[in-house]
Amino acid sequence: MKEALAQACKSLHLGYVMEAYESIPFKDRTTFLLGVFEAELKGREAARIRRLLKKAQFPQAKQLEGYDFSKIKFPPHCSREHLTELGFLERRENVLMLGPVGTGKTHLAIALGMKACAKGHEVRFFRVHDLVATLQERYQAGTLRRFLSELKKAEMLILDEMGFVPFHKDGAELLFHVISDCYEQRSVIVTSNLEFGQWNTIFGEERLTAALVDRLVHHAHVLAFTGESYRLQHALSEAMSS
Repeated sequence: MKEALAQACKSLHLGYVMEAYESIPFKDRTTFLLGVFEAELKGREAARIRRLLKKAQFPQAKQLEGYDFSKIKFPPHCSREHLTELGFLERRENVLMLGPVGTGKTHLAIALGMKACAKGHEVRFFRVHDLVATLQERYQAGTLRRFLSELKKAEMLILDEMGFVPFHKDGAELLFHVISDCYEQRSVIVTSNLEFGQWNTIFGEERLTAALVDRLVHHAHVLAFTGESYRLQHALSEAMSS
């Protein structure tokens, strides 16, 4: 009987019924059948979220719970609640996180991206220098259009560490193309240790830099991160306690 049930589930593409049906409490046939369907739907949703998290390619898992927002200066039109509830994503607005190295920008960007995945949104995470290298490789291999088509499926694009490595002119132009494609179509989160006035040192061309900043800042929330590096504070604390 159990083999017949397993075969029926396979034929109906019910991937989660077999592992759940024996533990479903019920009073009558209707409540049992409802419990079976709910278990299948719950299993499918969990699997979908796992696929979204894997596709996003986060370097590590980060959560919003316990995050210290006290050293972030929010603009007047954006609050902690607005940010963490992903209101910006629904409106296709950008979030620009600027501040010194080690102040929690990447942590917050990943945590927001993971929450978006948990709500069923497609997200892509890139270190900016890795994305530029990939764009150049795809361009040379003749597969850039396919790669850009995949990027367009994302509702949120996270660009981490803007400013750590300057780009060659070709790479800067390719990155500009990606960001331009996102304009008013999907949300972009950028983390950077540089102020906007220093971004021309990354792109090497003032007009390109001005055009890119213009597209990012329009419909954007700019968060200023202050304070010392969390990693440095932790290292100093360990050194003092040893």
